[in-house]
Amino acid sequence: MNYKKIKNGAYNIHLINTDKFKTISVRINFKRKTNKEEITKRNLLTRVLLESNEFYKTSRLIEIETEKLYGLMLRSSSTISGNYSVMSFESSFLNEEYTEKGLLEKSLEFILSFILNPEIENKEFNEKNFNLCSNSLKQEIQSLKENPDKYGMHKMLESMNPSAPYAINADGYIEDLEKITPKELYEYYKEIIKSDLIDIFIIGNINETQLKTIINEKLKINTLKRPSESHYVTHKKINKKSKIEKESGQLEQSKLYLGCKLDNLTPFEQKYVMNMYSFILGGSPNSKLFMNLREKNSLCYTVTSTYQPVFNLLIIKAGIDANNFEKSIKLIKQEMKNMQLGKFEDQDIEAGIITYKNTFKEVEDSAFSILNAYTSCEYLNYDTLDKRTKEIEKVTKEDIIKVSKKIHIDTIFLLEGAMYEEN
Repeated sequence: MNYKKIKNGAYNIHLINTDKFKTISVRINFKRKTNKEEITKRNLLTRVLLESNEFYKTSRLIEIETEKLYGLMLRSSSTISGNYSVMSFESSFLNEEYTEKGLLEKSLEFILSFILNPEIENKEFNEKNFNLCSNSLKQEIQSLKENPDKYGMHKMLESMNPSAPYAINADGYIEDLEKITPKELYEYYKEIIKSDLIDIFIIGNINETQLKTIINEKLKINTLKRPSESHYVTHKKINKKSKIEKESGQLEQSKLYLGCKLDNLTPFEQKYVMNMYSFILGGSPNSKLFMNLREKNSLCYTVTSTYQPVFNLLIIKAGIDANNFEKSIKLIKQEMKNMQLGKFEDQDIEAGIITYKNTFKEVEDSAFSILNAYTSCEYLNYDTLDKRTKEIEKVTKEDIIKVSKKIHIDTIFLLEGAMYEEN
């Protein structure tokens, strides 16, 4: 596997050359600083652009063309990556080595036609397609409350800091959606083409010269872009005392969330030590939280910890009976204190190393997982998979104890379900 970054002024091309796959996989990212007022527009835009374009104005025409291109796959998404909002257009298609000469150029031209040649009428997006996508997004935003896990997490993050990027609902907001018009969205589209930072990630067995020639001919964007700043969110304030918030919900089971802020991590702690800490605390069926809260004390149905490096957060989640709230909090804090005191074994670290190494190996089985890895290298300054495999082995017990003292419980949030009487 051979990686090369090609700087092209208006955009960067990241080429991962490998003969491991019979397909060519492409990800085109548009990113800019996260702005709550723009999140809904970006979600809507990714949908509208793939609904039709100047050359393929109906779903049937799109379907026919994808069949001609041997079942080409095309999808889009809008996500929040710390301080940046990222719109992604992804595609996968067969290498022309297994199909016909010229398929690479035809496929890339088809993909780019959705991004560069939208269906515009009277200087605005096609109204029918706009309304279709708007209604679809509206349903998705409204479904937030129907998903207790997602809703509880969102409410907890809002409580931590309502103005932080992690508190933004990545799907968008109904009140913003209702204000967007086809004309306004088209004006926003022209703005992102001109000013968003653009990265093109491609993996497959490709001739570099051929690829550069095709992209330079098809993607004529000439505006120079400034280098991006860090994606990582830093916390301006670390509270010494955590706050507790509760909300009632129509649930059989209460959802407990602890949002922890991470203070002044080193790059090694950020990339490796915190992953190991989270694994030992609550990342496996043998974790400290699972064994103490569920197995020993039967206080919860599930309990996990998740490290979110780009937001500098550790999130602990548990499904509990509402009347076990105080006991659960006490035991979670106890296990976090035990981590600071080094009350875990070398075999816990060894199990974590094996797990992460296996995860790295699994990444290499999927083209898009490899693209994710190289996207992390570019945006988050992560190491290559080979280096990660070696660096994770360097994590020591002392490293984990040290990082555990940089974790501060900021917010405890309970989405309260039905109360049950103890036996």
